[in-house]
Amino acid sequence: MSCVLRIKDLTLGFRKGRQTAQVLHGVSLHVAAGEKVALVGESGSGKSVTAQLALGRLQQERGTLTTGAIEVVGHDLIARPEAMAPERGHRMTMIFQDPTSALNPVFRIGEIFAEVLRSGGRRVSEAAARERALKALAEVHIPDPARALDSYPFQLSGGMNQRVMIAMALVNEPELLLADEPGTALDVTVQAQTLRLMDDLVTQKGTAVLFISHNLSVVREFADRVYVIYRGRIVEHGRTAQLFADPRHPYTQALLSAAPKLIGGGLPDLPEHSDAFREPLVVHEGCGEPGEVPA
Repeated sequence: MSCVLRIKDLTLGFRKGRQTAQVLHGVSLHVAAGEKVALVGESGSGKSVTAQLALGRLQQERGTLTTGAIEVVGHDLIARPEAMAPERGHRMTMIFQDPTSALNPVFRIGEIFAEVLRSGGRRVSEAAARERALKALAEVHIPDPARALDSYPFQLSGGMNQRVMIAMALVNEPELLLADEPGTALDVTVQAQTLRLMDDLVTQKGTAVLFISHNLSVVREFADRVYVIYRGRIVEHGRTAQLFADPRHPYTQALLSAAPKLIGGGLPDLPEHSDAFREPLVVHEGCGEPGEVPA
């Protein structure tokens, strides 16, 4: 099985004056065609910068120092980061954390959709772009696609904007989708609905996904394999069921133990006629290096 993303011994540093802040330390991971892989860690662990490097943009910023290898859909993004420009929005796409801020507020959804289609190399008329966009929005279960296309992003809810972002990310049928904590800005119920929808669509279309998250319950349901990153280093990886059942690294164990759990059940015992309110206690194989995935 071929790789659509391969990262090997990746280091990242940010230089300012004579000082360099090292962020990534020899990160290695891979995503095979059609595979769903999660990169998990706390805020500041290096998840999002890894995705930005895979996008081919961060390494072009002044003061960014990188070594190692990043291969995305056949392109070497360390030697030639600019090579990814024609592939973004086409063979590789990304969903960002906050859908409302990721969509340009001065353009209607339909106008943004048409630009996304053109970025994928499609020469489409305005009517054809609208028809394709309507179909894509219907796939993400937006109840009135025509109205959504005629709306500005700020006229839609966060959940609707997230669905729009998923539709845009998949409309050109990319080989790889980078999903950087999608749904973080949404409430729990809407987040679960949109992530389940994204899971269904990428499975249908055979799109490979690098899913970045700190939400372990979502990762457990979504990912085939999991990489755990801590302070810019991959400290553990394996198949999802294996990692959750038998975490080996102390950091992985700490992450799992820190996940909120609902304990107890039923209504609290309160004195008769009491007005008090008591809250319940909330306490791939085939394209990687030999032996990379533990047996």
